[in-house]
Amino acid sequence: MVDLRKLRIGWIDVLWLAFLAGLAVSPPINEIHKQLILAGFGTLQLLEGRLVAWQPTRGRYYTVLLKTLLATLLLAHTGGMAINSIYYPIIFLPVMTAGMYFNLAGTLGWTAFASAAYCSYLLPVLQEYRLTPEGEATLATRILFFFLAGILVNRFVQQNRQQVQRFQALSENLAETNRQLREAQAEAQRAERLAALGQLSAGLAHEIRNPLGVIKGSAEMLAKNLGEATPVATELAGYISAEVNRLNGLIARFLDFARPSRLELARVDVPAIVERALESAQAQFPNAPIEVEKRYAANLPRVRADEQMAEQVFLNLIVNAFQAMDGKPGKLELEIAETRNATGEPGVSIAVGDTGPGVPEELREQIFNPFVTSKKEGVGLGLAIVAKIVDDHRGTIRLEPKPEGGACFRVFLPADEQN
Repeated sequence: MVDLRKLRIGWIDVLWLAFLAGLAVSPPINEIHKQLILAGFGTLQLLEGRLVAWQPTRGRYYTVLLKTLLATLLLAHTGGMAINSIYYPIIFLPVMTAGMYFNLAGTLGWTAFASAAYCSYLLPVLQEYRLTPEGEATLATRILFFFLAGILVNRFVQQNRQQVQRFQALSENLAETNRQLREAQAEAQRAERLAALGQLSAGLAHEIRNPLGVIKGSAEMLAKNLGEATPVATELAGYISAEVNRLNGLIARFLDFARPSRLELARVDVPAIVERALESAQAQFPNAPIEVEKRYAANLPRVRADEQMAEQVFLNLIVNAFQAMDGKPGKLELEIAETRNATGEPGVSIAVGDTGPGVPEELREQIFNPFVTSKKEGVGLGLAIVAKIVDDHRGTIRLEPKPEGGACFRVFLPADEQN
């Protein structure tokens, strides 16, 4: 089936066809060879774009060569002496085509070729006539105009291409800027939601803590007064007290998330903080069959951070990695390197990877939001708190794909300006 979009005729094609039609009705009208050559020009003009699209390199050469050949033949059939044909401006057609398709050197080369084809008709004339100074000037002027037309067309086309390239680069920059704006807007909306949720959590936590204190005190008093007389009631009172303690711990985490951070910033050494976090995590999982692989770069810049908060970030990430591997043999990968963020700011990159099951695809975009977790018993605040602390340090955290399986969290912390 014919693709109608490929058969569309552009305005430039219409212009050339009108020009060729005007030549066709100009004398000599009854010259069949002239009409056939003009028809060949029209056909070539209609097929030129498809030829160049089909053969991007050779098509350009074929087009200019065919136009030069047709123009030269037209001169032979439109005058007693071809060199004096009133149709000599047809040579401009292959010259301008060369200016559109080639660079300056190529344009000059093809113009010289077309001029040589035109001057070839001078050879039979010189066998019978002598070239006068006036004829030499006329011929030289025509050839100079051929070169002038080729150079001007080439210059215009090159400037137009450069302008198009600038517009394309500007369009790409605008698209990238729009993408960054959308991401910033999404981050701002997320921050607003987190702020509202934090305020709600703080108020709710304070309101819940008071009745929890009464419940816990009552449970302990019951357990003390009942003693061993009613062991079932004593056991139930113990359950109540234990669950109240668990709720108090959960509320404390809510408050940690909602409470504005008060950072005590100092110049700190990142590997030392990561090492302390690793020791604390290993103490929580003393029998875990986990191999630790460390890749720490040398001469790392120091960062400006709250040492305790930063240690909490890496402790949470390492504990998450241990929990993800769930007591099975695995590998904990710690990588620290000097890097730059997307805006070119220098800093330190810290990656914490594991060989666990990884994060499900449907949770990857929301893993740092509150109450989003892939754990059966998790509440989804750990990574939200981590992200909040990293944001407070003007850093970034992201979940990176791990083709071999598992999860990898990469933290970026800006380097201290005094490094």
